[in-house]
Amino acid sequence: MSKSQMTRRSLIKALATSTVAVGLGAAVAPVANAAPAPTAAGPLAAAGNGRLVPPGKIGIQLYSIRDKVSSLGFRAVFEQLADIGYSEIEFAGYTQGQVGAITPEEIRQLLDDNGLRAVGSHVSLNALRNDLPRQLEIANILGMPHVGTANAPTNVNTVDGYRAAADEFNAWGAQASAAGLKLYQHNHAGEFAFATDQPEVRLYDVFFDNTDPRHVFLEMDVYWAFVGQYRFPGFEPIDYVRNNPHRYPLLHLKDGARNEANPNGFDIIEFDAGDLPYREFLRATKARGTRWGIWEQDNAPTTAVPPNPVDSFGNARRSYTSILGLRG
Repeated sequence: MSKSQMTRRSLIKALATSTVAVGLGAAVAPVANAAPAPTAAGPLAAAGNGRLVPPGKIGIQLYSIRDKVSSLGFRAVFEQLADIGYSEIEFAGYTQGQVGAITPEEIRQLLDDNGLRAVGSHVSLNALRNDLPRQLEIANILGMPHVGTANAPTNVNTVDGYRAAADEFNAWGAQASAAGLKLYQHNHAGEFAFATDQPEVRLYDVFFDNTDPRHVFLEMDVYWAFVGQYRFPGFEPIDYVRNNPHRYPLLHLKDGARNEANPNGFDIIEFDAGDLPYREFLRATKARGTRWGIWEQDNAPTTAVPPNPVDSFGNARRSYTSILGLRG
């Protein structure tokens, strides 16, 4: 098979069977539909040519293609994502719908077979509260450095409610740190609202200020942060990341098209088909290239930018290409 005929996945599998022990970053040469691997000089070097998100740091939240996970299973999904060029996987659960049961160990093998890395996972607050040891165990089996939740810290939207939630996250975060992991919280718009008992206090700030930066981290969903700014003005989303880069190891790169008829101010859309200022946002982040950029599109299974057909894999491919093309 010539190099031009080999997909990224088939090349990885061929190398995996070699008797020569090599690392993935050194082994995978650029091929069709694949991004060049990060260089040995580190992630900033990999961000050469002004790239705002290095190829080895482009991930996908599997919720975006949940229809494919449910209908095709992890094996077929990982094969397709590897061929597109994605490097990192953020999970939205560890089940594959009608395809049948699968264990974390089996999922890890499929990741390895396709040269993919697990970067994080969204689990529920109840899972963190009632099943944290098992969640940390699964994270380590999958080899991910982070485990988190996409839930708001609490539904008690008072200053004391968010302080109590911060205390809970601090306890969970200490346990995650002891297991070699980073616990993170993913925002939606509601966290940027003001406290019901102190309307001059932003809830997100209460959570941020009262969580231990050694043990609790944040995944900024940039789309929802801009929706928060639209609904609850008075802050700049980039300021949180720029002023506290170590607390934001993960970013959700979700785009939005302006729509004044939408109460959120934006409609979710595939990456680079919207109006969010991603080039300016990513240029302003400190230590850019050192954090993961994870594409997510909540409505990818049901919408597409014309004339493209509705197909979440198609949205994933076009969005990957757009993220890879971001230059500073």
